[in-house]
Amino acid sequence: MHPDTSHLSLPFFDDEHRDLGARLVNWAATQQVDERDDRQACREWVRLLGAGNWLRYCVPAGEDGKLGGALLRLDSRALVVLRETLAFHSPLADFAFAMQGLGSGAITLAGTPAQQASYLPLVASGEKIAAFALSEADAGSDAGAMQTTATRTATGWQLSGSKTWISNGGIADFYVTFAKTDPAVGTRGITPFIVDAGTPGLDSSEHIAVMAPHPLATLKFDNCMLPVDSQLGVLNGGFKLAMQTLDIFRASVAGAALGMARRALAEAVSYSKQRKMFGQKLADFQLTQVKIGEMAALVDAAALLTYRAAWLRDEGERLGSTARVTAEAAMAKMTATENAQRVIDMALQMHGGLGVKVGTKVESLYRDIRSLRIYEGATEVQQLIIGKAVLQS
Repeated sequence: MHPDTSHLSLPFFDDEHRDLGARLVNWAATQQVDERDDRQACREWVRLLGAGNWLRYCVPAGEDGKLGGALLRLDSRALVVLRETLAFHSPLADFAFAMQGLGSGAITLAGTPAQQASYLPLVASGEKIAAFALSEADAGSDAGAMQTTATRTATGWQLSGSKTWISNGGIADFYVTFAKTDPAVGTRGITPFIVDAGTPGLDSSEHIAVMAPHPLATLKFDNCMLPVDSQLGVLNGGFKLAMQTLDIFRASVAGAALGMARRALAEAVSYSKQRKMFGQKLADFQLTQVKIGEMAALVDAAALLTYRAAWLRDEGERLGSTARVTAEAAMAKMTATENAQRVIDMALQMHGGLGVKVGTKVESLYRDIRSLRIYEGATEVQQLIIGKAVLQS
């Protein structure tokens, strides 16, 4: 099944995005990965995405073109196009792609030239798997409550504590890990560090099983000794850096939800045209037409907010603006994930008993979409961001 790409003709996109979308649709339709083992499948998707040069959109090219990226700088619209298309075909492929970008995003934004040269080209080729370690058991939406600490030593830093719900946990080659370097000042005392997977004292063996399988783990740091050059960005600037990283990728989460919603709508349309009922097809009933109409409107509403957020971020980058698009990205993320949940639920209902049969596409989409309403800022957090922005305007 191929996704409709007519939305790429909208003025939010440039010719390079339209070309990217056309090439990706043709490539994605030919890829086959056995996803029964999510960890092995994720590694395979990273390999394939790297070989296909798609991971090059997760990192910038850099001024000298040596960082491995396809474009001079990270492009939110390219990320949206990629995630929307990949999620249409395989949410796990989308996950593998997205985590390469999110896991290396802070290095792109604040890494030293040496850090960028050491990690970004290998992320772009798929030779290194990246991870973003911010959340803790009691510090999810409230990042300031984190307990992991980094203490100065004579040779660098000593990292102690734990992180949980870490995507790519256990398979990543490095973790951008956020820790308290000044515990007394909350979010103003957080600094990120690059922690290589083989660092003594790092334990990533505690895997977390979830309803839509993908690699997740709890990380434990038992007095990990890190060199001075593992520090990422300015001291105590980690919270701002984490939010800047999430700003870039939040619109792409909306893109992933949009891809799943488009797939659910396509499955519903296809099934309704084939399913025989009372001497006609399911699609012939007005109730079916009403539901499909509602689904299509929900998809388009989410798409417009998603593309707007990505376009605004890219335009700001192009013009050198320091203005953030946090509220617009929050609107996109909230609307796309919530609408996708509704669309997928309606598609499943339309399939009747077949909809809950394990192995059908709508059944797997029903499990896949649920986490998107939670990770990278739950719906309630997005509502709070939007509300505050409106009240301050």
